[in-house]
Amino acid sequence: MLGSNKLFYHLGKFMIWQKVIYKKPENLRMYYNETIRQMYDIGIGSISIVFLISIFIGAVTSQQFYYQMEGTLIPAYYIGYIVRDMTIIELAPTITCLVLAGKVGSNMAAEIGGMRQKEHIDAMEIMGVNTSAYLVQPRLIAAVIVIPILVTMAAIVGILGAYLASVPMGLFSGADFDRGIREFFIPHNVTMMYVKAVVFAYILASVSCYQGYYVKGGSIELGEASTRAVVYSDILILVADYIIAVALTA
Repeated sequence: MLGSNKLFYHLGKFMIWQKVIYKKPENLRMYYNETIRQMYDIGIGSISIVFLISIFIGAVTSQQFYYQMEGTLIPAYYIGYIVRDMTIIELAPTITCLVLAGKVGSNMAAEIGGMRQKEHIDAMEIMGVNTSAYLVQPRLIAAVIVIPILVTMAAIVGILGAYLASVPMGLFSGADFDRGIREFFIPHNVTMMYVKAVVFAYILASVSCYQGYYVKGGSIELGEASTRAVVYSDILILVADYIIAVALTA
C-alpha cells in the first residue's frame, strides 16, 4: 500500500509539474540558445552509439531470419521485407530510445540534480527565473526534435547493416534484398515509427528531468536519481510501445 501511495504521489506531482514547465519564457533568446545547445548535445553526442548499435542490430536480424528461413519454401527476398518492417516499426524507435534513455536521460538527471545540490536552482529562483521551464523546456523541445532524426538514421543504418551482413557474405543476392526492401511497403509503418520516436523522446526527457529536479541529499541520492531516470524511462517506453502498437495497428 505504501509503495502504491508513493507511486500516485509522484504521478500527481509529475502531472502538476507539467503545467509549470510550459509557462511563457522570460527571455526567448535565452531559451532558444539553451535549446540549440541541448540539440547539439543530444544529437552530435549520440550519433556514434546509435550508428554502432543500429548497424549490428540490422546485421544480426538478417542473419537470424536467414537461419530461420533456410531450407524452407519462403522466397529469399522476404528477408529484406522482414528486416525493413522490423527495423522501421520496432527496432529503430524502441532500441534507439532505450539506449538514449541510458545515455541522454541519465545525463539530464545528473546535470539538473547537480544544479539542485549546488543550490544553483535556488539562486535562479531568487532572481525570478522559472527554473522548471528554463531547465526542462529546452531539453524537452530538443529531445522531441533531435531523437526522431536519430531514429531515422538508426532505421537507415540498420537496413544497411542487414545488407552488409548478408549480400557480401553470399547468403542471397543483392537483387533479392533490394526486391524485399521495395515489396509490400506500407507508409503507415513510417508514421508509426515517428509517433513512437516523439512519444519516447518526451518520456525519457521529462522523466529524467523530473528525477534530477526533485533530487534530495548528496552524491549517493544523485546517483540513485540517475538510475531511477533510466529505469523508469525504459519501463514507460516499453509500456508506451505496446499501447501505440495496439492503437495504430488495430
